[in-house]
Amino acid sequence: MNVGIIGSGTMGSGIAQIAATAGCAVQLYDTNQNALNKAELSLEKILSRLIEKGRIDTEEKSRIQNNISYTDTLDDLSNSNLTIEAIVENLEIKKSVFSTLEDLVSSDCIIASNTSSLSIASIAASLKNPERCIGIHFFNPAPLMKLVEVIPAIQTSQKVVEKTIQIITDWKKVVAVAKDTPGFIVNRVARPFYGESLKIYEEGIADFATIDWSLKKLGGFRMGPFELMDFIGNDVNYTVTETVFSAFYFDPRYKPAFTQKRFSEAGYLGRKSGKGYYDYAEGAVKPIPKTDEALGELIFERVLVMLINEAADALFLNIASAEDIDNAMTKGVNYPKGLLAWADEKGIDWCVTTIDKLYNEYHEDRYRCSPLLRKMKREHKTFF
Repeated sequence: MNVGIIGSGTMGSGIAQIAATAGCAVQLYDTNQNALNKAELSLEKILSRLIEKGRIDTEEKSRIQNNISYTDTLDDLSNSNLTIEAIVENLEIKKSVFSTLEDLVSSDCIIASNTSSLSIASIAASLKNPERCIGIHFFNPAPLMKLVEVIPAIQTSQKVVEKTIQIITDWKKVVAVAKDTPGFIVNRVARPFYGESLKIYEEGIADFATIDWSLKKLGGFRMGPFELMDFIGNDVNYTVTETVFSAFYFDPRYKPAFTQKRFSEAGYLGRKSGKGYYDYAEGAVKPIPKTDEALGELIFERVLVMLINEAADALFLNIASAEDIDNAMTKGVNYPKGLLAWADEKGIDWCVTTIDKLYNEYHEDRYRCSPLLRKMKREHKTFF
């Protein structure tokens, strides 16, 4: 199978590695030759580390490398059976690339976007044959993260959906099919992990370190929200939040926080800038959390119920199946449990009572309970 990848940044290079490992002939395209050189050097280092760890041998390394060609000529993608775009999150730029690409490839070539937040329907509309367009959203680092969101546009043909799912499954990834709505599954359902934590901080309930401690110690999350935002980059995370908020017609549930906006404006972007919610300078001392179990439980349960409510609403609105929603959160962002399974464990009554308590306290629409949770409480049902 011939695969064309547009964009040789971290994500594009990662997707190229996955496809090449699966035996595909890959053309990795970028307009910037220096970026291509960097991608080739990066793959060499990654594969060498895999040899050191005993994951692959030198023969496998050579096979993967030989499966990838690096090019700054878009015409070289003309023989592709599948193309995946992994460039800047700008709708007009993506549409321009897609309309040019369509004239180069065969009529049955699948044209896919790795966008994390833009409308697949809008991207597909740039094509003469939009039924061949689909979203294939990988998670960073793509070779390590098991989940791939597959997002059909309303124009996408069922044949293309089925073929795409088969290809990604053959690449040994877990597929979660999502409706073409803002944030798809993960970037929509995960918003309260950041947003509610920021709100707790802004209310003066706890500092960054204590909130992170609570979610890690009591929730079992690998990283706390502020550690994770620093890892992702405050500019990137804020932009995603702002995009989702705007795309949902300014629904209060996705309202960005001024704290993150100010940190982003100040250049406190996290690890990449050396300072974010934490100081990453050499010798900097990380603040000590307040390890109060009662406070920690309050923080953890408040964030958890908001995450559960968001996952339940995604199911209510047919964004994805219950299985795909839980798979998306455990395999896409390493949550310790699927949120709907977690809801069953905590009890649907607990979910409704806890979020209603928040609504009664704040009278903010961000705390409205999903109709699905209310219905399940009335009917004494569980998700699984």
